[in-house]
Amino acid sequence: MSADSAVRDDNLQCQIDEIEALSSIYGDEWCAIDEAARVFCIKVSDDIDKPKWTLCLQVILPPDYPSASPPIYQLNAPWLRGAEYMELSNSLEEIYAQNLGESILYMWVERIREFLVEKSRNTDSENLEPDKRTAEISEDAEEDIADGFHLLRPIQTLFLSDELEDEEELLIKHGEPFTDRRSTFQAHLAPVVTTKQVKLVLNKLYENKKIANATHNIYAYRIYCEDKQTFLQDCEDDGETAAGGRMLHLLQILDVRNVMVIVSRWFGGILLGPDRFKHINNCARNILMDECYIDPVDDSAKSADKKKKQRGKRGK
Repeated sequence: MSADSAVRDDNLQCQIDEIEALSSIYGDEWCAIDEAARVFCIKVSDDIDKPKWTLCLQVILPPDYPSASPPIYQLNAPWLRGAEYMELSNSLEEIYAQNLGESILYMWVERIREFLVEKSRNTDSENLEPDKRTAEISEDAEEDIADGFHLLRPIQTLFLSDELEDEEELLIKHGEPFTDRRSTFQAHLAPVVTTKQVKLVLNKLYENKKIANATHNIYAYRIYCEDKQTFLQDCEDDGETAAGGRMLHLLQILDVRNVMVIVSRWFGGILLGPDRFKHINNCARNILMDECYIDPVDDSAKSADKKKKQRGKRGK
């Protein structure tokens, strides 16, 4: 048996032992979505008997976990977004960094539970009503179901926080806000060539309280890897289901590269239906045009060509 095979076998046995332990500890809260593909999910709450805050942690265990790679994970809750998402995500990354080569899922679950308990205490002290906030987002989510979209956000690959000796200078541009039926949309753009820069951009944006408190901060990015001649790309819905994927699709159609676009939405209490996706992508397109990532002439030429084809079809 080769050394690589031995390591793979050790990793698999560690995963099997960890899954058995978690299943025994958490019972019905733990479930296997696809055991062959190593996809699992656990529902975590602040209180077992009377939960106020609940979050779903979904993980994929790669073949080289735990020896060399972290789990691929998704944090899913209708209220989790912006600064809170980054705070919890960063704490999970710290746990992985401090326990390299070890099984960490139990530590992740308990850290999430601590986060929820702390949030529940803060909510009580501030006399907030979490159910109202959840209802507001869920109402929007129900509309997404009617449109035929899935509620789960794309699974994100964990990447470690790098200790930077000198923080790289970030060039972030902000578009003009746009308001429709009391919902306001604003685009932000930054050039990026690494995933580290993507994270730095998000951290920098969330330093702005108004942006951090937006109902949704949807983003997408594309980075061209010269050596492999491929694109490194990803997106995030931040609770606005399917919006991130639509924005990434727009970046692909426009064939832009080495750029990240974020669109903040402040929900105004009135559901916009499919118009919200149009506004999000229009904001993204406009800031790309303003920063010369796309040519306005080429863009309008494509639109004219599309109309010409449509007229041709009607003529037939």
